[in-house]
Amino acid sequence: MEDVKEKISVIMPAYNEAGYIAGNIEEAVSVLNEFGCPWELIIVDDGSTDNTFEILQDLSRKYQGQIIVKKNPFNLGKGRAIKKAFHYASGDYVVFLDADLDLHPSQIRALFDIMRLNNADVVIGSKLHPNSIVNYPLERRIMSYAYYLLVKLLFNLPCHDTQTGLKLFKADVLRNVLRRILVKKFAFDLEVLVNACHLGYRIIEAPIALSSQRHYGRIGLSSIFTIIWDTGAIFYRMNILKYYDRIDYHCRKNILKEFRRMRR
Repeated sequence: MEDVKEKISVIMPAYNEAGYIAGNIEEAVSVLNEFGCPWELIIVDDGSTDNTFEILQDLSRKYQGQIIVKKNPFNLGKGRAIKKAFHYASGDYVVFLDADLDLHPSQIRALFDIMRLNNADVVIGSKLHPNSIVNYPLERRIMSYAYYLLVKLLFNLPCHDTQTGLKLFKADVLRNVLRRILVKKFAFDLEVLVNACHLGYRIIEAPIALSSQRHYGRIGLSSIFTIIWDTGAIFYRMNILKYYDRIDYHCRKNILKEFRRMRR
């Protein structure tokens, strides 16, 4: 981390976090100040029904210029919140960090070390890494492993856990990837990593320490169905429709048209 002097943009989606958000943001700010490099924290309130946004506005005024706060009019999903936040990101590196701080921001240092040592473009925290220390319910562990098996079967990604909420990207990687993303909710992270891998970016997993700060509710059947549906849709777009490849084709075509227009 000592070698990183470029700016870091930390993206944090938040939804109904009024009871925790102020303390968690202060903790994140304290950690980021220790890194010795420029940083910004971009928080998108994804349509909270409590006073999360008002608390965030107060923090934005306190840390003027370093904390950027935006709000969705209603709950649109993690994917939409992150894509919106990225429009305001000016860093050379982008970190995804969950607002509940189950994954402490001090772990960002290790992700940078792993990125540098492995010449990686993306480093993702993984609950299934053999060196990870995790404390979360057995039901969630079983579901995480089952989902890993499904993702392995469909995509053969070089990682075991796509859903952990701590990830580090080179900003250019996200610029190329996010314009291809359609999923708004649970499988957003998967679609990002599938496309990053498809574009040839190097993805490395990192061990994490996860300590649940609150009670996990049960995941309902509707959420499980949505996850499976979105995962199947990503596979269909990638392997049957070749949708993501067509995005590249049309993008290159538009660039060529613009180049020709400018030469006239």
